[in-house]
Amino acid sequence: MEITERVAYLKGLAEGLSLDTETKEGKILSAIIEILDDMALELQDQQDQLIEVSDGLDAVSEDLEDVEDLVYDDEDEDDECECEDEDDDEDCYATTCPTCEQTIYFDESILDEGEVICPNCGEKLEFDLTDVEDETDGDQE
Repeated sequence: MEITERVAYLKGLAEGLSLDTETKEGKILSAIIEILDDMALELQDQQDQLIEVSDGLDAVSEDLEDVEDLVYDDEDEDDECECEDEDDDEDCYATTCPTCEQTIYFDESILDEGEVICPNCGEKLEFDLTDVEDETDGDQE
């Protein structure tokens, strides 16, 4: 039984018992029942509004999921390198961010800097190429 139904039952009970609203006690009980009725109606209105907002939020969430699927699925399907200047003849590199596990693409100029900031989570990834440089220097001798 909902609160509005319980208050309605209480009102009917008071009327059925012929509550004398002329006595001090009758006036108080009648006022309490009226306040309970107002509170029950207000509570019901708020619950209805909450359900409406919740339904709207669910709809927005579903729409956002659709947009995310469209945006991020396209990125996942793209196996090609997405370096800034595709017209350059520079090599393109890719790595996986250890924090968010997203693939990050960058060109040789970023590799020379020794670090890249993950565009997805902001994690700073550093590259230590001293071992690679030592090997290439050893091959040239």
